[in-house]
Amino acid sequence: MSDPLREYELMSTRRQLMGRGVLGLGTAALAGLLPGADLVAEDRKVSSDLDGGLHHAAKAKRVIYLFMSGGPSQIDLWDYKPKLKDLFNQQLPDEVRGGQRITGMTANQKDGLPLCPSRYKFTKQDNNQSGVWVSELLPHTAKVAKELCVIHSTFTEAINHDPAITYIQTGSQIPGRPSLGAWLSYGLGSMNEDLPHYVVMHARTNYAEQSLFNRLWGTGFMSSDHQGILMRSQGDPVLYLSNPAGVTSVDRRVQLDALAAINSRLHDEIQNPEILARIKQHEMAYRMQASVPELMDLSQESEKTFQLYGDDARTPGTFAACCLNARRLAERGVRNIQIFHRGWDAHGRLPAEHESQCKDVDQACAALILDLKQRGMLDETLVIWGGEFGRTAYCQGKLTHDNYGRDHHPRCFTTWMAGGGVKPGITYGRSDDYGYNIADADGNPMTPQPTKEHWTPGTMHIHDLNATILHLLGIDHERLTYRYQGRDYRLTDVHGHVIGDILV
Repeated sequence: MSDPLREYELMSTRRQLMGRGVLGLGTAALAGLLPGADLVAEDRKVSSDLDGGLHHAAKAKRVIYLFMSGGPSQIDLWDYKPKLKDLFNQQLPDEVRGGQRITGMTANQKDGLPLCPSRYKFTKQDNNQSGVWVSELLPHTAKVAKELCVIHSTFTEAINHDPAITYIQTGSQIPGRPSLGAWLSYGLGSMNEDLPHYVVMHARTNYAEQSLFNRLWGTGFMSSDHQGILMRSQGDPVLYLSNPAGVTSVDRRVQLDALAAINSRLHDEIQNPEILARIKQHEMAYRMQASVPELMDLSQESEKTFQLYGDDARTPGTFAACCLNARRLAERGVRNIQIFHRGWDAHGRLPAEHESQCKDVDQACAALILDLKQRGMLDETLVIWGGEFGRTAYCQGKLTHDNYGRDHHPRCFTTWMAGGGVKPGITYGRSDDYGYNIADADGNPMTPQPTKEHWTPGTMHIHDLNATILHLLGIDHERLTYRYQGRDYRLTDVHGHVIGDILV
């Protein structure tokens, strides 16, 4: 015969044990804790349709994040540096580098740090003082440049891929924090109870060097019902979504009702919040059995739509198909949609690799902007494009006019945003003539260079980027907190500044 008390002890987590122990500290400690909990709860009062937003009026209802994993070269795509052509193969001056950290891949290369201009032509869209320069590698995106806010002064401290991606996605270089999508789910909830709050897609690529870990769309220490759901391009769109052979929808409903009753009783006994999250996830999966197959079926899309996105959109798993699905998800009320496109880590054969990568994403990025706009959705949809860092102005490996590589460069790189309350057709910030340091309005390198601790006008630390994203969705990044281990955590840690200069 089992011992109920022993079974109860074994099912308790250390956190629950310590939590119960705190009760013994008395009413004084309890009184000190409750006001903080009330304040956090008050800050999380939301409206499911974002009427007025969480803390202020929201400009955007949703986010579509196009993440170029590996680090696209801003110098070859967005940040036009004509003066570099006269400096071909000359060494990066010591005063420009300024002792900044570089990776071990170029720190000791025998050719030093030879400057490497882009081989590609740039054109200025709109031909005015505030126009946007775009590389010939992105002809389709150039046509929608008037909708973009191109940020040339994004920067980060992380110089290697995994810490850098983890940092921009979660606000910390150390794994274990909630992702941006988890924060949005936690703060804003859902606009469609039949679909997840947060959907992730991995687009196919010819250069899939870096791995992507599920912590990048995970919940960290938050409840697991805020987790991003990975949509697949083959088989079931979501793993284990279909019923097993011989199990009908009625059977599944009966099973879930029974399981929910068991889990509810268990929660009443041990008060583990993850049990409630599990119940929510089971119910969501049941509703998704009807909603997801229709969502991923592109057969009802018009021929005009496929012409807009390109023939690749007909092939599941391509970046174009992911972008088309992103628009469909946005139409159906999914709050946060993220597409990861790997292969931008061009250390040795940048021209060949970036030409392939741009062919994958160029038309689809432009099509997504145009599609959202013609449907009246762009004004309330924030579209973001960028990677975890940029690439160096100097070459890695052997340098020729036709072939070169570039190393990681976190100090100054380019991202862009569109729609959702962002000013269109502008650039924000600038780099110096070498494309190496963030520069002031006159093009001179800022002295000292900006840091996350002290915001400087014209700059965009990744904490500033995330603070601005939250602001556009009606969230004050300093007030959206989650208490864990005695501390109120934020996506932006203890930093972040909303960049008002780019807001409508």
